Amino acid sequence: MIIISNPIASLANGGKNEKAKLNDEQVTVQYVGVSEDHVVFHVDFENPTGEKFWLIIRNDGGDVVYRKQFTGTHFSKNVYFENELSDIRPTFIIRNDNNEIVRQFAVTRTITENTVVTKL
Repeated sequence: MIIISNPIASLANGGKNEKAKLNDEQVTVQYVGVSEDHVVFHVDFENPTGEKFWLIIRNDGGDVVYRKQFTGTHFSKNVYFENELSDIRPTFIIRNDNNEIVRQFAVTRTITENTVVTKL
């Protein structure tokens, strides 16, 4: 029988070996706007424990288009999507070992034509 233990980690947080729970207030994903070539979102994550986490982005079909692991107490990143003629529905996921926070968006393009009438 093999028993594996990590007493140093257990003692470091008061004898408890608990991972930090994520809550909605820690994660902010905002639509920034559209440039000629990109749709831009800004992701902020307050991670007071500095524990490792993943930023995962899925496309309309649910396919993972971005997945990267980070650490640190404050995460801030702009995310750029190609500005296509079609609508996009990105899903942003912040995940640690315990749970995840999900933010979903729908970006719908509407083409508007302006008509100017001048009296002669």
